[in-house]
Amino acid sequence: MNQNEAVRAHALEWIAANQDRLSAFNARIWSHAEPAWREYRSARDYVELLRAEGFKVEEGSGGMPTAFVAEWGRGGPVLASFSEYDAVPGNSQQVVPRQAPREGVHPYAAGHTDPHSVLGTASLAAVLGAKAAVEAHGVAGTLKLFGEPAEKVCGSKPIHAAKGYYDGLDAAVVWHPWASNTVTGETHFGAYWSAVITFEAEAPEQWIDPSLMPIEGAHAAARCPGAVDALCLMYTTTKYTKEAMFPSAGSWTLNEHIIGDAGATSDNLTPRFSQIQYSWRSSSLGIQEQIWRVLANNARHVAGITGCRAFVRWVTKTRVGLPNTAMTDLTWKNLQAVGAPRYGEEALEFGRQMQRELGLEPMEDPFVADVSRLTPPEANEARLRAGLPSWQKHLSADDYVEFCWHAPTVRLLAARPRLRPPSPGYAYPIWAYNALGGLPAAVDPGMFVAAKTMALTLVDLATLPEALAAAQAEFRERTGGGAGGSRWVGPLLPPDFDPPVDLRWPEYVTTPRGEEWTFPTPHSGTGAGEPL
Repeated sequence: MNQNEAVRAHALEWIAANQDRLSAFNARIWSHAEPAWREYRSARDYVELLRAEGFKVEEGSGGMPTAFVAEWGRGGPVLASFSEYDAVPGNSQQVVPRQAPREGVHPYAAGHTDPHSVLGTASLAAVLGAKAAVEAHGVAGTLKLFGEPAEKVCGSKPIHAAKGYYDGLDAAVVWHPWASNTVTGETHFGAYWSAVITFEAEAPEQWIDPSLMPIEGAHAAARCPGAVDALCLMYTTTKYTKEAMFPSAGSWTLNEHIIGDAGATSDNLTPRFSQIQYSWRSSSLGIQEQIWRVLANNARHVAGITGCRAFVRWVTKTRVGLPNTAMTDLTWKNLQAVGAPRYGEEALEFGRQMQRELGLEPMEDPFVADVSRLTPPEANEARLRAGLPSWQKHLSADDYVEFCWHAPTVRLLAARPRLRPPSPGYAYPIWAYNALGGLPAAVDPGMFVAAKTMALTLVDLATLPEALAAAQAEFRERTGGGAGGSRWVGPLLPPDFDPPVDLRWPEYVTTPRGEEWTFPTPHSGTGAGEPL
């Protein structure tokens, strides 16, 4: 057995020996269910474990309280991965085969969907397994694990990139839970931008001529339209102008969310403050810029109509993905060596119970076939491109793309179970997907396939100089010379970017009433009141 084979075997043995405690770690992160920018307990758990494993950890990296960078090294190539751990508001669910939000918090509290608890734990396991192997065999190499909060708003990676945290990396190995087991090829994810537009009525008393008032006092005046009207007009104007933002070709999306203003007890005064968040994703930076031009123009005009001033607070700006065939081929070889996930009777019966709950005939194998087999990268590529025009090189959005411009990067996809539909077009409710995501018997098989595959790829990059050299040569060719090259795209946020952690993101709080979601926990139902 040569050195590469011995180090690979050691990494796999370490992961197998530590599988139970890593499964328990994943379950703990899943139970925290903390949303974007508010993952305090989750980040703490990662930091404590990594320090116990001998890593040097920077907490609060990039000015983000729930981000971190963990490093362990013996010189050699600098190899990276990342963990995510944010949950999604409105997806609270217990690990039971029926719809059941977690007890004691608002039913619209957060829960894990993809789930990022699994994504983060597999990356952690891969880095720890690779570390144990290279340390035991005296291999030169430096391993970094980035703790990346707020992925659902693509929040932290563009900030880490802009502040130089990815400079000096030699390669990155990342992954995402998926409906199949494969490796991303040429078609990578596109760009995601998000901004919060604020309207403020700073001088509403100047709306009318006070000499026309029969009595003194603002309550007798026709009040300035103010911030609520501005928000409503921004929403509707953008709906009207959406078709003019970019030609209806390819795929792009624009979504909005209204952020509360805490003004409910001042109903007879001019609304002074409102916020609306826009998030948009597309296949090119040019489309992103065009969408922003229309949004900014709408905001300026709406502010003028309503007696307000408009402001923008950027949340994020990502680039688009950059492929690396050498990394894809290396990781696909390792995925084949590990094999597809296998699901035991506990996971299968849980799926059948959900089908019974939904009035369906339970299936012998309730999961889609792709979760238990490998899909070659070329087959996955063909599936992605089947509905795309030839000019479109990117699809959807994900902030892993930020790593791609700083080092050769591969994106592994490993399965998490999805229920098999009883007929074409049938859609299972989201609670079923979320409940499966918290069941160790359902998510552990794919999680450890991902961990083992990534660990083997990290080991290969540390022990096979020719493999790393091939990936870096391709990176230089695709960027026109590496960072700063003729085809290289630099970070879109400035180095002094202020992370938007102070915005009113939802979170858990402790009050004299107990622990609550940011919206007070109702005694029953959703607290929305009586139906009309």
